[in-house]
Amino acid sequence: MTSTRRLTGRIRVPLPPAEAFRLFTPRGEQDWAHGWHPRFPAPAPDDTEPGTVFETSAHGQHTIWLVTDRQPGKRISYARVSPDDQAGSVSVVISADGHHSEVEVTYQLTALTSLADHKLSAFAEHYPRLPPVLGGRHHGLAARRRHLRLAVHVHHVAGCDSVCYAFRSS
Repeated sequence: MTSTRRLTGRIRVPLPPAEAFRLFTPRGEQDWAHGWHPRFPAPAPDDTEPGTVFETSAHGQHTIWLVTDRQPGKRISYARVSPDDQAGSVSVVISADGHHSEVEVTYQLTALTSLADHKLSAFAEHYPRLPPVLGGRHHGLAARRRHLRLAVHVHHVAGCDSVCYAFRSS
């Protein structure tokens, strides 16, 4: 029997929502996420278009992604599958906070095998002691367009692991 985990992170970005949105798109995440290099098997002039498929191999994990929904500047959602490991969804919701943005990123992940279940359970159990990683994506590198650094506050909530992130201008 395998399990499902829900992980939620909150990120404060010192950019208005229209600009912050780009940081959470397949190509935009390259600006700040170490090892994130999306590959598009078909041409994707707009990488946020629902139906767009891309693949990543960050941290040795092959993952296939599908953009399922988007409202530019406000939200983007993905389905993701790492064969023989886990499947799930990722939703990013952006709201204005003065001249900044509050971003909530929610991963819903299900282990596909008993080995993957142990891995997902261990990840969730040790999550507060790991480097700042949310759903396998490494957060904390400076964005190329603006120098952003990441402050991390970890909270354990019954039934879900919640991590609060905050980008700050350096």
